[in-house]
Amino acid sequence: MKIYRLQKKQNLPITVEKAWEFLSDPKNLKEITPDYMGFNILSGADRPMYSGQIIQYIVTPILGIKTKWVTEITHVRHQKYFVDEQRFGPYALWHHKHFIKEIDGGIEMEDIIDYKIPLGILGQMVHPFLVKPKLEEIFSYRQTKLIELFGEYNG
Repeated sequence: MKIYRLQKKQNLPITVEKAWEFLSDPKNLKEITPDYMGFNILSGADRPMYSGQIIQYIVTPILGIKTKWVTEITHVRHQKYFVDEQRFGPYALWHHKHFIKEIDGGIEMEDIIDYKIPLGILGQMVHPFLVKPKLEEIFSYRQTKLIELFGEYNG
């Protein structure tokens, strides 16, 4: 069983409060997700984030195949971090930690995603040229979009 990790950091010139307000609102995920993914929240984003929250989405991650994705917010520490875990969706495992910390002139955001591809050895074979590049592309888009929304960090 191979578990992969994707880790991304980004600095933004905003306060912890502003970062938390944006990042902890599930409705804002659509704004930082590429349009081609057809991201649409079905339910669960009608109140502020809390532990135990279930959010259902439709996404089109690969090859135009629409997929239902159900996540649970498992841990929340106000203005520090939150964790979402896939309960149903395209991955055999998806555990995504979001950290926010104050730095000089802004905040540092860190995403740590531990994930497992379904389909055993076949999934492992397609990971390097299909899944990993797609995740890199999605998080690159997010970084660009967050700079558009909040500005470039100049430390």
